[in-house]
Amino acid sequence: MKVVWFIALVAVVIAALLFLAGQLGWLKGTQPSDLGVKDGRLKPPAHTPNSVSSQADLYPNHPQAQYAAIAPLDYQGDAKAAMAKLVGVLQAQSGTVIVSQTDDYLYAQSTTQLLRFTDDVEFWLDAAQQKIQVRSASRIGRKDFGVNRQRIEAIRAQLNTN
Repeated sequence: MKVVWFIALVAVVIAALLFLAGQLGWLKGTQPSDLGVKDGRLKPPAHTPNSVSSQADLYPNHPQAQYAAIAPLDYQGDAKAAMAKLVGVLQAQSGTVIVSQTDDYLYAQSTTQLLRFTDDVEFWLDAAQQKIQVRSASRIGRKDFGVNRQRIEAIRAQLNTN
């Protein structure tokens, strides 16, 4: 019985320390220096299952290409209006901050509420294909438990309904 109580106490202490680390910003990670569009490509998916990319198929030998694959965002009509709509959706998301933006590229950071993990989210307007290519990746941690995919799908749903 004492062992069970000890294990429970250790679990509570670890959870409290993890929460404190998040609140102090120790779990946010470091902003990557290699983001952006290069030769019509966003950065490849992460090498661990903690990112999604609509361009994962451009990296067929990548170890996470299948896990990371997600459809780009569709838009019709004016590209500028599509990017403006995307900006509005992102600004309405709790914990998301737009860091930089051009006519065809947008970089945002999304921070989780409880543990303050930060994910890097990129959008590139591919006008030739009338698509917005996306990449969303966790900065730290081996897995994202589907958070990046859920984020992009929520953005897609909001773009399609607004």
